[in-house]
Amino acid sequence: MAKTDLLTTDAIKISDSEWEVMRVLWTLGEADAQQIADVLGQRMDWKLATVKTLLGRLVKKAAVRTEPSGKKYIYFPQVGEEETLQSATENLFSRICAKKVGSAITDLVTEAQLTATDIAMIQLALAKKTPVAEIQCNCIPGQCECREHQK
Repeated sequence: MAKTDLLTTDAIKISDSEWEVMRVLWTLGEADAQQIADVLGQRMDWKLATVKTLLGRLVKKAAVRTEPSGKKYIYFPQVGEEETLQSATENLFSRICAKKVGSAITDLVTEAQLTATDIAMIQLALAKKTPVAEIQCNCIPGQCECREHQK
């Protein structure tokens, strides 16, 4: 399946374990459950039954599609890695105080191993940003320590 044939959606939410299965499918392009279990068995110590359960969930979420091949199924990613990562990032930032997004990004950059190309890309993105005077808190009262919620 060509990369351009993948569905793009931000509605699909996948668990950490499902991410591991998707990483294998994004790398291989297609695989049967045993191939995925072989790859993840080395890293995650998962059995075939675990992989099949996760694949079933991903099929129900329309993140993966299947095609029969003899007595087994071949699994194909239906969502792209970049789009899924974008959705996960948006989901993460929607769950924290808007005033803390900058420090969260700083923490990510500080903790990540980055190449010179990565750093240049980040610097270029920052150079294109126009700062705002103030960020409005998006928390419910009691969720954060913003002045506007300390009443």
